[in-house]
Amino acid sequence: MRVMLKNYWAILNKEDNSDLQMKIYDLRSSIGVANAVRYCAGVLCFFLGFGSHAQVTTTLDATTIKIGEELRYTITVAADTTNAVVFPEGETFKPLEVIASYAIDTTKQTKGYVLTKEYGLTQFDSGQYTIPRQEVLIGSRKAYSDSLAVVVNDVVVDTTKQKLYEIKPMVDVVVEDSGTNNYLWWLIPIVLVLLGLGAFLWFRKKKKQEAKEDEIPPYERAMQALQQIDASDLLAQDSHKEYYSKLSDTARKYIDEELYDRAMESTTDELIEYLQQQAKFGTLDLDTETITALEEVLKTADMAKFAKSKPNIDTAKGDRNVIEDVIHKTKEAIPEPTAEELMADEEFRRIAEEKAKKKKLRLLILGGVGVVLLAIAIFVGVKGVDGVKKMIVGDIDAKIEAIDWVSSSYGFPPITMRTPAVLIRNNYKTTKAQKEALQKAENFSAGSLTSDLYTTLATVQFKEKTEVDLQKAVESVVGSFEQQGARNIIVKTEEYETLGGAKGIKVFGTLEIPEEGSDAVLKKEYKMLNFAEYGGFQQITVVYAIDNEYVQKIAERIINAVEFNTEQE
Repeated sequence: MRVMLKNYWAILNKEDNSDLQMKIYDLRSSIGVANAVRYCAGVLCFFLGFGSHAQVTTTLDATTIKIGEELRYTITVAADTTNAVVFPEGETFKPLEVIASYAIDTTKQTKGYVLTKEYGLTQFDSGQYTIPRQEVLIGSRKAYSDSLAVVVNDVVVDTTKQKLYEIKPMVDVVVEDSGTNNYLWWLIPIVLVLLGLGAFLWFRKKKKQEAKEDEIPPYERAMQALQQIDASDLLAQDSHKEYYSKLSDTARKYIDEELYDRAMESTTDELIEYLQQQAKFGTLDLDTETITALEEVLKTADMAKFAKSKPNIDTAKGDRNVIEDVIHKTKEAIPEPTAEELMADEEFRRIAEEKAKKKKLRLLILGGVGVVLLAIAIFVGVKGVDGVKKMIVGDIDAKIEAIDWVSSSYGFPPITMRTPAVLIRNNYKTTKAQKEALQKAENFSAGSLTSDLYTTLATVQFKEKTEVDLQKAVESVVGSFEQQGARNIIVKTEEYETLGGAKGIKVFGTLEIPEEGSDAVLKKEYKMLNFAEYGGFQQITVVYAIDNEYVQKIAERIINAVEFNTEQE
């Protein structure tokens, strides 16, 4: 009863109810201590009953920060489902500044729900500051959080190594229209894509035309070229140079494709000498008169191209007929290809077709990748990075809500935890000394230190009344992690209180653990709650991957839902 009265007086002092205090004092002096205690108990029941509908707790992820460093300030409210909860917004955190306001996290429970709201705070001047208590509207009632102290330290700068420079003069900055810039940023990728698409279509069309021409046999292609020369009317336009250039190229190209693959780059004398040798050795059944006629036409073409000679029209038409006759006779003079040559040509065509298919596939893949990148750029511009991330990996909060959470009590005193999987009891041997000192020791866990999420709960009950020094328990954290192979362990501590009022110490930080079966090192974050309730010791530990937002939120939800189950005492 004295404890209840003491707590009641604390409530009165906190709320500054001076009138009510005077009434209690008068009652104690007039009707005696017993009646006063009875009256206090009634009023206390009223406060406890009123407070059972909603509880407000506040926590900080650190009590000391550097200038400009983000400080996470968390408000947790446990309320009935019938009450609407409104969290503080604006400049209510002064002297600290709000740099981020995070989304509200909701956890359903049997008697209501737990709302968790995080704020990112900072301060750009060093010193000791007090974050004032915050007003939370729960239904029609106002609730207040505790005020918390924060120390902001300077960033030490070694001026012996850091050079100092004179302050530069002010420069006028021309502010451009942001709306125009936004439109330009949208137009640039669209224009680039259109230009790329146009270039791709043009090259594709050109390639198709060249491939189509290559499919026509050389003899037929040469005949088509002569017909095009006839239809060009170059002689009527007095374009002898162009006429003879096309005439010479037609003959040379045919010979290049059928006989001599250097015919296009050879001089007239070199080409004629090659044909004469092939005829002499019997590899080409072409008579001397035909070779001589070709030589005369090619030399006339050289004179027209380089000496600007202009033969009369009849001579030019006769030279055209000579070229056609040479192509006919050359075609007849070429021996039929052997079986080996035909097979080689077939293999060449097959390889060429495979290369063309692979090239087409690469172009399709590059085009698809380009379209995907453009779509991502557009979505980032419209929905932002977070919106695109949700579209790709899904809504993390929705995934967490969809988990089949298991709510269960473990050990004594019973500790209620909500986890994605049931914690399994671990059996381990105790020493003789431990058996003499401990009445009960239990350990439950899920996962392992190298998995993405590792959760453990350990409870110890002593046979005799024992004062547990939580600070010493905190000091043993590094040793316990090192025994499991962890290294580079960073430890931070702060006081912690559950929604039910159980007080303890929260230990948090980072560690590294070697990955099993490889040389890789896994970086982890951990959170550990230490309590000394009911004459025993209780420890809850959650270790999770440092770069996985999904398991980070799961770990936060596990820690925030830890509570002592007083109904099963």
